[in-house]
Amino acid sequence: MAISKALIVSLLIISLLLLHLAEADQKTSNENTVAANLSGKTDCGSACAARCRLASRQHLCKRACGTCCARCNCVPPGTSGNQEVCPCYATLTTHGGRRKCP
Repeated sequence: MAISKALIVSLLIISLLLLHLAEADQKTSNENTVAANLSGKTDCGSACAARCRLASRQHLCKRACGTCCARCNCVPPGTSGNQEVCPCYATLTTHGGRRKCP
């Protein structure tokens, strides 16, 4: 009985450690993306393809994202949200006052 409790506790600790490492790796990759966006020219094509990969209207999404990327030289990471990373991208609007950038 004591061996099984010790085994469960050790497996729990190992799984928490792995979860922590995965989260730290994801945070590091996001920071690297932001640093790349701030340091030089952004590859708008690949950045917008990644941003729009889950969109139902991918052509429209990529076109709008490409326009925003060309003006702001950055695209927020992920498929949506994270617009605080690129304030210029978040403030562009259409003539109707809606957000232009996906």
